[in-house]
Amino acid sequence: MMAAGDVQEALTWRGPASVNVFVLGAGSTPLPKEAFHLAGLVPDNVLPYVLMEPPQDIARLGLISYDLDFDDTSLDLRRFTREALRRVCEGRRAVAWAAFEGSFHYEELLTDQVAQQVYGYCVSGTEPTAEWDIATLRSEAWRFRVSEARAALEALLSAPGTVSA
Repeated sequence: MMAAGDVQEALTWRGPASVNVFVLGAGSTPLPKEAFHLAGLVPDNVLPYVLMEPPQDIARLGLISYDLDFDDTSLDLRRFTREALRRVCEGRRAVAWAAFEGSFHYEELLTDQVAQQVYGYCVSGTEPTAEWDIATLRSEAWRFRVSEARAALEALLSAPGTVSA
């Protein structure tokens, strides 16, 4: 049973549990649904979206969003979220994050304004993290950790000639 204040509760607002993952640097070809058979779990739906009309610096790297849905809302999705973040960053120079639906805006990627809506992140070559406590997501310490991922995102965006296929 999940305690009040858990991210798990917030992931089920529309019925199924939905883990929303974004990845910058992945090009514009989504991974196959089988790539998300992770941590002993298989999503009931894998819905990839190549985000439309991105700014030029984002377009050259590719930005994809995945809705990874589970009908069974009692599954512990924290480990799955970490593994999904690891998978989308694998083999490429990328920054990925898991965030609540409705938190995405091109001009606010991983900024302080949306940090409390981000519940996980990964930078290529590092271990992914997923936080499952709402109070922690609202903390200054979490905002600082997300700002480190934002710095990696900005470095990726400013790298000359970086293009993902």
